[in-house]
Amino acid sequence: MAKTNIEFGTALRSPYDVAKLSRQIEDLGYDILGCGEHVSFYVDTANGLISLSVAAGATTSIKLMSTITLVPLYPAALLAKMGAALDVASGGRFSLGVGVGGEFANEFAACGVPVNERGARTDDALEVITRTWTGTDVSYDGRFTKLENFSLKPLPIQKPRPPIWVSGRSDAAMRRAAKYADGWLPYMYTPEQLAESIEKITAYGEDLGRDMSDFTFGMYIFTAVHEDNDTAVKYASDRLSLQYSQDFSKIVHKFALAGDPDKCQARLQEYVDAGATMVFVSTACPDDYIDTNLEMIAKTIMPAFRV
Repeated sequence: MAKTNIEFGTALRSPYDVAKLSRQIEDLGYDILGCGEHVSFYVDTANGLISLSVAAGATTSIKLMSTITLVPLYPAALLAKMGAALDVASGGRFSLGVGVGGEFANEFAACGVPVNERGARTDDALEVITRTWTGTDVSYDGRFTKLENFSLKPLPIQKPRPPIWVSGRSDAAMRRAAKYADGWLPYMYTPEQLAESIEKITAYGEDLGRDMSDFTFGMYIFTAVHEDNDTAVKYASDRLSLQYSQDFSKIVHKFALAGDPDKCQARLQEYVDAGATMVFVSTACPDDYIDTNLEMIAKTIMPAFRV
């Protein structure tokens, strides 16, 4: 197997013990530390920007990515400030992961945001973020945001701005990625779907007159690695069946990286061959195996994809 420079990321699995978990992930050699969020959800959830702020103070070099920020729930200028502040506080390690949400309507209602406006609000916010992260005295007359000679001080450390990653599955998300983002991070994708999305995003970018040569295509994938192949497959199938309230026993190999190290390496190579240069792994296994799973990935999978 030819080695390539693939970046690996993983997320904080809990809103608790953030500093300890962040150091653990950095010490294992992961390149990117992520954190998801909800305002309200079925289970305990974090706020990504808050938890990553704690992680910034607990770590020294690992990149920090919000995976994923529910962009339409924030006033655009406030989110721009929070992202810029986190980039400064972390010494230039922050990347903004973008999603529109909508699967839990209650949190949209609580924030006074109509669910059917989430896409338009996200695009408006990305326009604001792009302009205010790269310049000062910004004026903007958008559908949801009006700015007049508006400046963020200080601006982010990273130039021209911190990276923006778009997550999703729809054509609208792909168009959003091509217009505003530096990276694409889909989930529940097969290698074939990833390749198709790469082709679409590249075409959308070219239609916009954009050079897509420095765009990064990633993959968010549920993962369970165990020395015993059948055990790993059962771990992933059981966890995803519970999480998504459907039987994953027949489709676990389609959407998850599950099995012994050799099988997981071979399956991951299919995603790399499809065009992925960043892999964000999310644990799909029992709680008492999460630490071991992260170690297995770091020791038996990641080295095969690094020069």
